[in-house]
Amino acid sequence: MSEPEPRLVTITSTQAFGEDQPNPDETLPDPLALLGGWLPANTDELRPLMTLATIDADGYPDSRNVLLSEFDGEALFFHTDARSRKASELAANPRVSLTFVWSELGRQLTVVGDAEPASAEEAAAVFASRSRYLQLLAWSNTSELAERGVAARREAWAAFAAEHPDGTLDAPPTWVGFRVTPRRITFWRGDLDGPSNRVEYTRSGDGWSAERLPG
Repeated sequence: MSEPEPRLVTITSTQAFGEDQPNPDETLPDPLALLGGWLPANTDELRPLMTLATIDADGYPDSRNVLLSEFDGEALFFHTDARSRKASELAANPRVSLTFVWSELGRQLTVVGDAEPASAEEAAAVFASRSRYLQLLAWSNTSELAERGVAARREAWAAFAAEHPDGTLDAPPTWVGFRVTPRRITFWRGDLDGPSNRVEYTRSGDGWSAERLPG
């Protein structure tokens, strides 16, 4: 299947992410700095969605969208419920793929790597930075509540929110984080005036090797 036709726009200073290298044809000795340039700052409240792919018990890929919590210059972090299917799949097989798409910039980014549990301190700090809605969701997103009808779910949500004013919630015991260390990073750039640009960096020992791929 061919890559989707990109829609390119001028990057403005108001955009939270999208800084690129000056010469996209230059091969970088370390792509992690470029990875950080393509991602929003950790202080940006607008967290991007990424498609997280894990491997299920039958060996099939299992994908869903999650928020990127942060990038510390070496690894990417996301957070979820310890009772979730993705958490159990990661416990059995920590190999993952993360995919970002910015259609308005004509860019795609894929990171393949290994996931490991993040520290409790890091997870607590991320929870504190999450919006009020996402904090309530972390506490209320249970199987029991999911089985109720819309009216009952909303009633339980409102009751819990009233009992726990803004700023009083700590992370629930089921709140966990994962740290993904990249092994392979693929940067794809669209080009309306010519072929797309795709370069793939693979970790090799203490460094990285690069390969130019068809768009």
